[in-house]
Amino acid sequence: IQRALTYEIERQDKVLSGGGRVTQETRHWDAVGQRTSPTRSKEEAHDYRYFPEPDLLPVVVEKSLIDELRQSLPELPEGKKARFIDQYEVSDYNAEILVSSQAMADYFEAAAAKTKDVGSVVRWMTGELLGHLNSEGKDIEDSLISSDGLIGMLDLIEQGTISGKMAKEVFEDMYSTGKSAAEIVKDKGLEQISDVSVLDEIIAKVIEGNPSVVEDFRGGKDKALGFLVGQVMKETKGSANPGVVNKLLKEKL
Repeated sequence: IQRALTYEIERQDKVLSGGGRVTQETRHWDAVGQRTSPTRSKEEAHDYRYFPEPDLLPVVVEKSLIDELRQSLPELPEGKKARFIDQYEVSDYNAEILVSSQAMADYFEAAAAKTKDVGSVVRWMTGELLGHLNSEGKDIEDSLISSDGLIGMLDLIEQGTISGKMAKEVFEDMYSTGKSAAEIVKDKGLEQISDVSVLDEIIAKVIEGNPSVVEDFRGGKDKALGFLVGQVMKETKGSANPGVVNKLLKEKL
């Protein structure tokens, strides 16, 4: 159809540009020759058999009924999309995803109502959550992670209980089991270490074991700090709070 239309646009343009008249006719598309050819002519519009259906009576709809029905309509996708962009500062692309179904929009708004960090809700929904659901051919209604469950996990990140890296591991368990983030963190002992007294000992050990790197940092090589942070994370099996580690290392160095 697309090729036939493209061909006809060009053909008719040439006919009209040359001062000719486009004949009203049915044309056949030759897929092999990539061209159209006349099949039969149509003299007038009535040849197409357009006529009123005699068994259908005229229907008159009062304006008051139209107005009443219009008022009863739910918020439609385009209006909802515009509101999401304006109210939540969501990008046009993400807003399109969030209004792809009523259930998706409801899930988002339920989560957005319980946090100030709407951006994180959007990122986790359009990234991890939809990635998992799409790969399994499921819809948002099938998700074992409720909007409250997602907010529970985001709260743990904000409180520093788990890191962003840990959150991905927690999310995987939440998605497959339906358990809350708090339950999973407790069961697996994933709580992030933010206790200064605990981290002080580990940092002292790392500094003592890497004198050359310490000297590099003191000599102005900022990348050396990243290496030391990495060593602390290694010692704690990734459970140390990176922000606290950075702060303590800088203080000690």
